[in-house]
Amino acid sequence: MIRIIRSASVLVAFVLALTACASSDAEGTAPVQPIEPILASDIAIAFDPSATTATLTVETAVPVACSVVFGVDDSFGAIAVDNDMQGGAHNAHGPLLAGLVPETQYKYVLQGSDASGTLYRSDVMTFMTPPATDTGFGANIAAEATIRDFSSEFSDTFAAANAIDGNPATEWSTSGDGDAAWIELDLGQEEQVTAVAYRTRQMIDGSAITETFTITIDGTTHGPFPTGSEPIALDNSATGRVVRIDVDQTTGGNTGATEIEIYSTN
Repeated sequence: MIRIIRSASVLVAFVLALTACASSDAEGTAPVQPIEPILASDIAIAFDPSATTATLTVETAVPVACSVVFGVDDSFGAIAVDNDMQGGAHNAHGPLLAGLVPETQYKYVLQGSDASGTLYRSDVMTFMTPPATDTGFGANIAAEATIRDFSSEFSDTFAAANAIDGNPATEWSTSGDGDAAWIELDLGQEEQVTAVAYRTRQMIDGSAITETFTITIDGTTHGPFPTGSEPIALDNSATGRVVRIDVDQTTGGNTGATEIEIYSTN
């Protein structure tokens, strides 16, 4: 189950303090403002079952390019940005925080810059990662697989291999395949596949979202299934070496995946 932390009560405590601290840096540099007054929603943090990645979602009343710096202490050390090939400022944000450790407290700062050069920044806030969840489906073996073939890839940066690299912060993007996107994996040996998860990539404009997909193992197709971070059990586990994933329904465009997970009890 995805765990969500909402930071509504935390925000109230920071508004007054940050308002007093709003300032301009040295002459000629962009002004720094507290981010709370432009927030149009609560901050929500949703963890995947492994508790090693989390998506921070928030909406802003002002279009900004959003990022989050985070870490276990005041030095932070990691940064997450809105995942959007086109870049630019927008109102809906969903940076992916990767490389987390379960049951660990993290500090983070939410910030954004608008088209005028104004930088909006929060004070330091915290979240606690939950314990990792045992899915009951066995291990994710996709990271040990190899790519046999795929419909297309947008560029080397958005290569098909990113779909199984174990890092949801990278992604495979097709070159405009829409509903025709597909990818084929070689598991290296016969495996008993018990479940699958498909995390879709998406563009801020609403395109490139895969809503449902199918999985074909040893000539038998299962699904369609909804995309998401939660593993989906196959009705009957299937044994095979070659696995093909086909997108089923999408919003069109440069469809692809941030991560594809294949679970096996072998």
